[in-house]
Amino acid sequence: MDNKTALPTVLDLQRERERQYCELCGKMENLLKCGRCRNSFYCSKEHQKQHWKMHKLICKESERRAQDSKQKPAGPQVGDVGKEGQTQSRQKGKQQQQKNRAELDNSTASPSEETGMKGFITNAECAGSLDDKPCGDTGSNNNCKPNGQTTTRSTPQNLAMEYIVPCMTKHGICVVDNFLGLETGQAILEDVKALHKTGKFTDGQLVSQKSDSTKDIRGDQITWIEGREPGCEKIRFLMSRMDDLVRHCNGKLGNYSINGRTKAMVACYPGDGTGYVRHVDNPNGDGRCVTCIYYLNKDWDSKNHGGVLRIFPEGKAQFADIEPKFDRLLFFWSDRRNPHEVQPAQATRYAITVWYFDADERARAKEKYLTGAGEKGVKVELNRPSEPS
Repeated sequence: MDNKTALPTVLDLQRERERQYCELCGKMENLLKCGRCRNSFYCSKEHQKQHWKMHKLICKESERRAQDSKQKPAGPQVGDVGKEGQTQSRQKGKQQQQKNRAELDNSTASPSEETGMKGFITNAECAGSLDDKPCGDTGSNNNCKPNGQTTTRSTPQNLAMEYIVPCMTKHGICVVDNFLGLETGQAILEDVKALHKTGKFTDGQLVSQKSDSTKDIRGDQITWIEGREPGCEKIRFLMSRMDDLVRHCNGKLGNYSINGRTKAMVACYPGDGTGYVRHVDNPNGDGRCVTCIYYLNKDWDSKNHGGVLRIFPEGKAQFADIEPKFDRLLFFWSDRRNPHEVQPAQATRYAITVWYFDADERARAKEKYLTGAGEKGVKVELNRPSEPS
């Protein structure tokens, strides 16, 4: 009887890797497996200890089941091969697995100028309705002036209903270019640069992480802004416009009911190859459902400057590369559907991020004491609808 063992395919390996992330911080690189249950992963022993209070409930149950299965009599063995045959089989298996891993690495590491996935980029400046500019248009640097028409800016309601909702439903990722326009974007950038000069930025932290090992995972410097601080008026205006869009989308983004958000995290990657390893924003159900990022980097050239946000949508063979271009707004699901990384930046890279909360998941998280996420765990009510400017 044939005793060949089915070897894992490239897709099997990819799916297995997508299921592995640190139970505490969401990191997806250089993981250690729990030696007791063999089912959960951590990026360090320190994170395993910090998460033990939660993990022990399922870890002990997994261990008990494993012991029960060992006590059951083993079933009949199909076929019997000698030691020489076993050695050859293992060698062939290792060779095939190495080949599969090489193919997997090649399939996710090829250069991409926002073409790994298509159909999630549009322009906020359009002549007339967004119906004239389909979701798949990646011509993000033009001003949408067909036949010499005057450029008009889409209303928040139109942008939300005709583009963001269907795009998030289909792709789980959505990009809006020229979101606020050159003048407003420049004013926000000046606010951020002035804020950076105050020295209030600190090294980015992980959830429940206070050790020096953070720098091995993320290299950004951050500060948290509510919007009422002196000198942050334009940042507050940005948040109000983000809130406008989300308010119009609310009730139509999956099954989420969004009732608040975090403060704004203003981040700076200072260049010198700083980045953020592959991770998940919300691996533990802390309530964050939508990640919203606004980029402020003029004349950004990813070939020279790096700093691309690479998203690996769950269940898809392709990735999405998002360049941190000036006046670009990005939405994506915050949970494990969108593992992502910030590739090493060789120039100063600015971004402003807020996370929107789902009411039900947030309430459950509070009951389970999963909200120890620093400023990410501070709920801020959505701004009132902003006045046209």
